Amino acid sequence: MTKHIKNIVIVGGGTAGWVTAGILASTLKKEVDSGFSITLIESPDIPIVGVGEGTWPTMRNTLKNMGIRETDFIKECNVSFKQGAKFSQWVRGSKDDFYYHPLVLPQGYDSINLAKHWVNHNGGQSFSNAVCFQEAICELGLAPKQMITAEYAAVANYAYHLDAGVFSEFLKKHCTKTLGVNYVSANVVKVNSASNGDISSLNTSLNTELLGDLFIDCTGFKSLLLGEHFNVPFVSCSDTLFADRALAVQVPYENENSPIVSHTLSTAQSAGWIWDIGLSTRRGVGHVYSSRYISDDQAHQELLNYLKRSSVEAENLSFRKIAFNPGHREKFWEKNCVAIGLSAGFLEPLEASALLLVEISAQMIADKFPTNRTTMDIAAKRFNNTFSYRWERIIDFLKLHYCLNKRTDSQFWVDHRNPNTISDHLKEQLLLWQYQVPSDTDFEQLLEIFPAASYQYILYGMGFITEPNPLGISAQSQQVAADHFQQVVTQKKEHTSTLKTNRELLNKIYQYGLQRV
Repeated sequence: MTKHIKNIVIVGGGTAGWVTAGILASTLKKEVDSGFSITLIESPDIPIVGVGEGTWPTMRNTLKNMGIRETDFIKECNVSFKQGAKFSQWVRGSKDDFYYHPLVLPQGYDSINLAKHWVNHNGGQSFSNAVCFQEAICELGLAPKQMITAEYAAVANYAYHLDAGVFSEFLKKHCTKTLGVNYVSANVVKVNSASNGDISSLNTSLNTELLGDLFIDCTGFKSLLLGEHFNVPFVSCSDTLFADRALAVQVPYENENSPIVSHTLSTAQSAGWIWDIGLSTRRGVGHVYSSRYISDDQAHQELLNYLKRSSVEAENLSFRKIAFNPGHREKFWEKNCVAIGLSAGFLEPLEASALLLVEISAQMIADKFPTNRTTMDIAAKRFNNTFSYRWERIIDFLKLHYCLNKRTDSQFWVDHRNPNTISDHLKEQLLLWQYQVPSDTDFEQLLEIFPAASYQYILYGMGFITEPNPLGISAQSQQVAADHFQQVVTQKKEHTSTLKTNRELLNKIYQYGLQRV
């Protein structure tokens, strides 16, 4: 008899657990009539990691599809707007060394590849500043929308900076009160197996048994189900990405009207980098570094030196150390168990891919939800193939930020240029891009984690050189490109004169709220 998949059990809360619960519940409620249940069991004794404070623009649709008002989310989760990342001192290490990875695509991206025209003649402008207006508004600390812009709509593409701990509680409330997710506060004390090797149930510290058809492991680094129960191997990529430690700290603003930076600040250090993000109520700052190249004390001192630029009492702040092994599980779906979040893997906070992986993992399960146990193995195979590819591409993209550096001041940066630390796939791409600019046809999947535009922003921000096409560019194409470059100039003038600062817009949202969609 075919066993139907009706009961979903999510083990672990935090951002990963509650985002997964919200995506599954909201999607299934729209797609199926009834008969399914989603239960999330969360340990009252295990604190969440809680430092994933940056999202991708995808979070806007995720929240909207859950039925969450953007105004409520902004007010309750200490949210600010994020428009990309500014990388300082990554190329040469000098103070004036910076480039942007904005969230706005290059002008006319769907119809023309402006990169080949910028390569031919950039006029001394940075790539991001030449092909889109977002760097200009970020440099002025401006917001990506106006009060008259509807919820989740944008003038400039944006994501969020948020308080991860508060966000988890916000989602928990919405999932249990609005989306019908069952909640159990207890520890899992035993994992029970069925005769076919599936997980049949979980015994809890409440002396209860949770039965399920599909189990989702959101237990963080512990990976209770996929790692400990099924013994799925962990694949480290520490030979490619060297960072394995982070020091995180919450920094108060000088006053309630202090400016809020409109992007993530990523400042390179001797053996890693420092993130600095502005929430509405505080800053979240952290030092990501490699313990092979620098001691914890040295890393702490570098972070203190950074903080002293803006926080005179940095020594009195509370610092939290997080150790991690960069990498991921060999596979992510085994039998009737899927790992999402840190239980599936973690690389480092660069480019905020962790929360994105939670979103797209949960969405793929929801979209391809197996109706019975027979089809689950097919879903698992496709899920594993898809996410093995995605993890490989994320590793390549993060490595791109490091391997193109020209720094000579520390062995960490020198070793990142070693070809033995770069995947064959990335080396092949870099060879190709010496002679032609990146395009979406350079990749294997239609829906890539990072489009060619993202590679262009990093490559040319890091000073990578692509030779101009020896056949030249037609006069017609040059004219089309000139029109698009002029549109960027026009947009800069318009948006820098009409958009308010991040702080000003957030204050207005707290006072009046955004327009409903």
